[in-house]
Amino acid sequence: MELSQIKNISGIKNLELLAKQVVEGFITGMHKSPFHGFSVEFAEHRLYNKGESTKHIDWKLFAKTDKLFVKRYEEETNLRAHIIVDNSTSMHYPEVKIQSISNFNKIGFSTIAAASLIEILKKQRDAFGLSIYSDKYDYYSPAKGSERHQRMLLENLEQLLVPKNKSKTTETYQVLHEIAEKIHRRSLIFLFTDMFEVGKNETELFEAIRHLKYNKHELVLFHTYDKKHELEFDFDNKPKKFIDVETGEQINLYADQVQENYKKAVKNYFDELKMKCLQYQIDYVPVDINKGFEQVLISYLISRKKFL
Repeated sequence: MELSQIKNISGIKNLELLAKQVVEGFITGMHKSPFHGFSVEFAEHRLYNKGESTKHIDWKLFAKTDKLFVKRYEEETNLRAHIIVDNSTSMHYPEVKIQSISNFNKIGFSTIAAASLIEILKKQRDAFGLSIYSDKYDYYSPAKGSERHQRMLLENLEQLLVPKNKSKTTETYQVLHEIAEKIHRRSLIFLFTDMFEVGKNETELFEAIRHLKYNKHELVLFHTYDKKHELEFDFDNKPKKFIDVETGEQINLYADQVQENYKKAVKNYFDELKMKCLQYQIDYVPVDINKGFEQVLISYLISRKKFL
């Protein structure tokens, strides 16, 4: 879904409303996209299965469509999903004073995307849980499907939009092991992270990501980044001070002097991530925060179809 298709909201004050706009726009766009073939029921009905009770058949809908649909209820759940959001200092890049639908950083994008996933999961009567981590395990909630549960998760997501002031090194792998131990029942897991980790912990990081697949979980890694700056290093050629937001290390340089080598190094890193995820049977989805939320929701539909 393109950002221009969403009503502009000055500041992200109502995450639930914004998520509904994203999902409704996405569903409308599905009818014009190559993914129209995905038969996803977004209404409160499912197709009747031959041999089951006729007690909950919607006969009024049958009169209109000549097809048998069964009314769906709150307690019905097709799958369990768990959303994990990296709230480390690096996810608050680029610096944004006031988050809005037309101006957000990596954590702003991840927050809206996570809220939209929760909205679409709720529409499909699925259960959804949430974990948030920074330099520590900040929040955990198991998977449920109620409106009250949805509001609680959205309240916690909204808190992520507050700018971080202190630089902290995040040891993601330790937290992911903790999260993996908490998710007991088979789930479809979505992880939003920029994959910025201290180099010496790279092996440990992928071992932790593998741990998330324990108990037959399926994992979708949304590698979240700002393509213009973090991948292409597209800055004007004036002397600038670059600061590592996680370690605080600083360097002064002209962007043009390092751009070519930087782009090669980052591309190699992205390619390596993709290969390792392929090796571990993890769905790797690189997500440019400037390209809208459709890339996340389409990946969800593909993963859901495989999971079920």
